[in-house]
Amino acid sequence: MSIETISLSGRKKVVSNKEMTFMERLYLVAIVKGLFITLKHLFRKKVTIHYPEQVREMSPVYRGQHQLKRDEQGRENCTACGLCALSCPAEAITMKAAERKADEKHLYREEKYASIYEINMLRCIFCGLCEEACPKDAIYLTTSKVLVPSSYEREDFIFGKDRLVMPLDVAIKNAQLNNAN
Repeated sequence: MSIETISLSGRKKVVSNKEMTFMERLYLVAIVKGLFITLKHLFRKKVTIHYPEQVREMSPVYRGQHQLKRDEQGRENCTACGLCALSCPAEAITMKAAERKADEKHLYREEKYASIYEINMLRCIFCGLCEEACPKDAIYLTTSKVLVPSSYEREDFIFGKDRLVMPLDVAIKNAQLNNAN
């Protein structure tokens, strides 16, 4: 006895309800196939990496931690234009713009700056679109091998400017290297 069905694509499909043979009912063929797959995987090289002792090789195009750049004078490059937040498909970036005061000229390059800049690392997919969208090259993903640290609190995964802004000594060293080239 056979049943004829029509699939969503419009093709006819014939389903047969024939009686199973004795060997098919024993499932010996299926059991032997399963054992063969198990034995095949048993003698393969293990893919597990014991993390603290062994370090995984990273790809040359690896994208690590986010960092907000500073210029050669130690001022933040971010002008709070919001393009990075708009381009983020995971909506992980939030920011609040503020006007620069007269006594803050040594801290910020432009009249407008990001007073609050946060990245939710639980939402971030490390795609790098924020880096590509930034017209001032203010944000970039480092090649640092340090991954997002683990924690028990969700608040620890929301990185603010305190964790994102490039340290001043690193900014000065980068400026010296760029001037030397």
